[in-house]
Amino acid sequence: MNEICKIDDIIPETGVCALVNGEQVAIFRTQNDDVFAMHNFDPFSQANVISRGLLGSCEIDGEKVRYVASPMYKQRFELATGKCIDDEQVALKSYPVSVTNGVVMI
Repeated sequence: MNEICKIDDIIPETGVCALVNGEQVAIFRTQNDDVFAMHNFDPFSQANVISRGLLGSCEIDGEKVRYVASPMYKQRFELATGKCIDDEQVALKSYPVSVTNGVVMI
């Protein structure tokens, strides 16, 4: 795993972008200090912007799902899986992420 940054470097309910093994990765921190990582490339706008998206939540089949909405065309991607809520044929690559001693690792 690669050391990315301190968890405190990510403001809760926002995202940051990091270069990991040559790929742009969007990393998000929730209010509860859950951390998620997915590819930063938005397939709908063809731009590396996912890390600048807005975090939100909705209910799907009775379960609360956290997502990031693309800042371009507002498609929503599940934080845990990278699946697009608005188009089931699209998904972003997600990355395993952990926080060890206050450091985000991917």
